[in-house]
Amino acid sequence: MPRATRRVPVRLLVAVAVVLVLVAGGVAVALRVWGGGDSDLRRAVALAPDDVQRYSWTDWAGVRDEVGSDVDASSSPEQVEDFLSEAYDLDLASTTAQAESASLLQQELGWSPASVEWELFTQSTTGGADLVGLAEGTDVEALGERLEGLGYTRPESDDGVWEGADALARASLETGYNASPTLQYVALVAERDLVVTGDDAAYLASVVDGLDDDGTDDDVSRAVDALVDGASGGDPLAAAVYPGEFACASLAMGQADPAEQAEGERLVAAAGEVDPLEVFALALEPGLGARLVLGFSDDDRARRNADARATLLEGPAPGQGGDFTDRFAVDSVTADGPLVVADLTPAEGSFVLSDLSTGPVLFATC
Repeated sequence: MPRATRRVPVRLLVAVAVVLVLVAGGVAVALRVWGGGDSDLRRAVALAPDDVQRYSWTDWAGVRDEVGSDVDASSSPEQVEDFLSEAYDLDLASTTAQAESASLLQQELGWSPASVEWELFTQSTTGGADLVGLAEGTDVEALGERLEGLGYTRPESDDGVWEGADALARASLETGYNASPTLQYVALVAERDLVVTGDDAAYLASVVDGLDDDGTDDDVSRAVDALVDGASGGDPLAAAVYPGEFACASLAMGQADPAEQAEGERLVAAAGEVDPLEVFALALEPGLGARLVLGFSDDDRARRNADARATLLEGPAPGQGGDFTDRFAVDSVTADGPLVVADLTPAEGSFVLSDLSTGPVLFATC
């Protein structure tokens, strides 16, 4: 995907898609056994269930590099908590399901944000699952021994579901560390260097059974590609991806009080025509720039939404307070096929990702 052009003030940029034909020969790409391509985020989303409404991504290896932390599997729980505090200050710990249980994970279960590669927390109407990418070469059998030592019930198959609600509660009581319900059930998938956890055994089993079925929505796939491209061919540090129906409901101005809703309607009318979203994605990249991706049903809708969304990005933020420009500067807005892509520079001390959970988001209006 072509990189957006930086300019101020924002005007519509229509990106020209460039098709790159890769000729075989002379290039060898080392691929992990559980997937192909150059992006853990792409592969993780492909592993996720096909009914996901919210994808929450954290590239823990990248976050450790960004923070400048040397925590690892041998660090103390207190050192891990210090690392998480630093990550939180940079808005890099709002998409994880592991923060609540980080100390318990580090001391008792054998994996945590100090040592894993990445995490994709998925939520749907039927359940939630946390997919965790282990460092290559992790002794997965040893993780199973730790679970068994804590009192988890070993499954009949190697990639079956370990049941440990009582064991988890007991470990939390004995250590004084918090335990997330998402750790009640665990699956260890050694051939993929993967741990999958959740709070419902049947749902977790279905997630593991479906790991080979890439049912990823095309709109989500395009948005993920745009986020990866924004991170210079690697992965964003943290990201939230919402399919359209969920985005239109969870970020809607209907959450605001009547006066703010009226203000939002006035601002949208002044900005121009807007259409419902097919996908919403927001990510923080290495270096702490941000990329916003809004997906539409076709190229024409993306082009006509680009100017309106750019205007809203630089205006007031009813329902959250102040202006969006208090939170970030808009570097560019680009229409690229059915996507509108905005590159942003967060203001120092702002929490661009965390703000998704603090009120309506006018520039994501449907």
